[in-house]
Amino acid sequence: MSAVQKVGELAVKTLVLTPEDNERLANLCGPFDQHLRMLELRLGVQLRNRGHIFEVTGADAPLQLAERALLAMYESTESEVLDNARVHLLLAELGAERLDEQQSEAAQEVLIKTRRGTIRGRTGNQRRYLHAIATHDINFGVGPAGTGKTYLAVASAVEALETQRVQRLILVRPAVEAGEKLGFLPGDLAQKVDPYLRPLYDALYEMLGLERVGKLIERNVIEVAPLAYMRGRTLNDAYIILDEAQNTTIEQMKMFLTRIGFGSTAVVTGDVTQIDLPRKSMSGLRQAIEVLKEVQGVSFTFFQSGDVVRHPIVQKVVQAYARFEQQGESKPAEPPAASS
Repeated sequence: MSAVQKVGELAVKTLVLTPEDNERLANLCGPFDQHLRMLELRLGVQLRNRGHIFEVTGADAPLQLAERALLAMYESTESEVLDNARVHLLLAELGAERLDEQQSEAAQEVLIKTRRGTIRGRTGNQRRYLHAIATHDINFGVGPAGTGKTYLAVASAVEALETQRVQRLILVRPAVEAGEKLGFLPGDLAQKVDPYLRPLYDALYEMLGLERVGKLIERNVIEVAPLAYMRGRTLNDAYIILDEAQNTTIEQMKMFLTRIGFGSTAVVTGDVTQIDLPRKSMSGLRQAIEVLKEVQGVSFTFFQSGDVVRHPIVQKVVQAYARFEQQGESKPAEPPAASS
């Protein structure tokens, strides 16, 4: 049984699930209502319930899909225990991916709540990026330094962990030297790869604090690893971020994207203007943009110099380099003559 009311451009539908069964209701909602939160994020609706009476608020198409999802999930609880993977598959069967594509242009603002405060997108591209991360399984954030690609991805990951939508965070970078020959690095494995992963640590420390990050890493809730360590793994119920993806090879990118399991979200960030691979190696990120551009469930957000949110001079530097490259100049300018 259901009833619909209009509130401005949105509709509010009241849905009563029958027969009443508290065990099935708890199964439907999931631990800490995580199944309901998944529906909200994927479909762009708001869900409230008192017992078996559910109130769904949203635009017409997402609202209808949310109603169908709730009914299908409740029917499933009669014979199985729902988990993130089952809810994910059910949404795919109902056509949630097609809805994601339709909503991408009219993305509602996504607010990321962490212990250090609320984080939101400052530019249009950042807001679209956060919405895409909330509604897609694989997300690419491509653009220049300072546009918030990694920071916003880590913020989304921290919120997903804090609300128990995922069980662990896996932060990955290819260990490629940025145009420098560092030679032999002393220390154990962690000490050797830490310099490459420092930007990811910095974002985690800012949002969770140094002490808590250390404890979560000790318990393997947060894993920070070089890309090579992903081979042969299947990552379920995880939030996976691949940073500096422009420095992956084609084989590495394919390997990473095929590690993703049920209940997981992957975010791939990179800047195709700062590739540090050997000259004859093609960037896996460049190829992935071409190969996956028509694949449903995969989102691409392309940042521009106007999205830079660091010191204003960084935006000017990015714009200057872009103009230089567009002019097709291959030789650096001669240094000015020393004044006598």
